[in-house]
Amino acid sequence: MREVDVAVIGAGPAGLFAAYYAGFRGLSVAVIDALPEPGGQVTAMYPEKLILDVAGFPAVKGRDLVANLVAQAAPFNPRYLLGTRAEKLSYADGRPVLGLAGGEQLACGAIVVTGGLGSFSPRPLPCADGAPGSGIVYFVTEPTELADRDVLIVGGGDSAFDWALALQPLARSVTLVHRREKFRAHASTVARVLALPVRVVVNAEVTRLLGDGTVTGAEVTVRGGATETLPVDVVVAALGFTADLGPLAEWGLRLDRRHILVDSAMATNLPRVFAAGDITEYPGKVRLIATGFGEAATAVNNAAVAIDPSAHLFPGHSSDAG
Repeated sequence: MREVDVAVIGAGPAGLFAAYYAGFRGLSVAVIDALPEPGGQVTAMYPEKLILDVAGFPAVKGRDLVANLVAQAAPFNPRYLLGTRAEKLSYADGRPVLGLAGGEQLACGAIVVTGGLGSFSPRPLPCADGAPGSGIVYFVTEPTELADRDVLIVGGGDSAFDWALALQPLARSVTLVHRREKFRAHASTVARVLALPVRVVVNAEVTRLLGDGTVTGAEVTVRGGATETLPVDVVVAALGFTADLGPLAEWGLRLDRRHILVDSAMATNLPRVFAAGDITEYPGKVRLIATGFGEAATAVNNAAVAIDPSAHLFPGHSSDAG
């Protein structure tokens, strides 16, 4: 059985910062994620998208933020167990023991769960059944591949409008279709898109995709109105995703639907199990990457005291080490 001071479950931004902070506190760290590379949803869903709400960065690409977080933790040599899922939780002598996929056991001083929203899958485009197989994407990993293409974006949330901003300078045309008149995206992002040569069609749905093997067009029907056929090479279905806590749901954690309930120390109801990032819930919770960073530091500091009650909750500022 391998041993580690802190096991971080989830290699997204909050998990990577937790790995850094645990290393800064002199704790050994293992980072576990079912995905094959660090970055979580950022790497899987929007590596090239500009993130605008991380303190100190006017704008930073998702993949660059992840690379910087990995580099920040690197001096402390966290052990990455990627492509591996944490499945079972038990206790031995009061310490958590994680059962990993494949049967390996990992004894931990404490656990910090930063698994975003758990495992996730995109919500399917309703008209995609029986549609041409090529030309429908749910995540854009390389925007340059859509250069000089007619792009149709379906959705009204942040991802839909972020992709409209990112793709408009590259694509031949960008059309955004949303089934409602109001959008869920941030108002400032919506205003920026509406100021661009992006066609926005509201109260409408994509009712049919055209093409033989690959998408060549789409039928868009306005509620109570006519159906229009648009030339389309690529459909970006930005309809959000469904999340599943997977095995974590069987651990006995107190949950609010798919979120883990924590207190002000980011402690869960289970001994020596903490949580941070989007997976957590508490009164006034705001789901931002920036919020997750602070929660990760709080979780690790409290985990350090749980591991060694003589340790100080606040170890000092990282600048003091220099």
